[in-house]
Amino acid sequence: MTDLTDLEREHMRQAVDRALQARKESGKAGIAAAILLDGQEIGRGENEVRLQSDPTKHAEMVALTEAAQKLGTTDLSSCVMISTLQPCEMCLSAMRFAGIKRVIFGATQAKVDGKYFVFPRLTLEDFQSSGEAFDAIGGVFEEELLPLYEDGDE
Repeated sequence: MTDLTDLEREHMRQAVDRALQARKESGKAGIAAAILLDGQEIGRGENEVRLQSDPTKHAEMVALTEAAQKLGTTDLSSCVMISTLQPCEMCLSAMRFAGIKRVIFGATQAKVDGKYFVFPRLTLEDFQSSGEAFDAIGGVFEEELLPLYEDGDE
């Protein structure tokens, strides 16, 4: 596992601020994500599941879609995912299909309400051991984020 770059830490801080703000707004879950390419944000998302009545509109999925559309390709292998919550199984699968090899996240699965993970025995390590290298750095700004996710009541 490698350390965060200054730009990654800065973008993670921005995601945390967006998640905290989203939680204050009515109807929004406090989950935010971003896709970085060479340190620049090319995709951004907040959780829109309830707002769009679409179970696939997780913050990471919204950010992936925006980044792929901006680049005109589904190959995001040069990109980094930033998320305020450890990505769920669906989001991790989508990231792997897009070729993303690095994810940086805040709150970890072990410390949040179980509702965020449908298959709790399918772990981050399973996604790391399924082929190509996959760097995952978790717990970034975790203490600040845990109150958003500890009870699953958003």
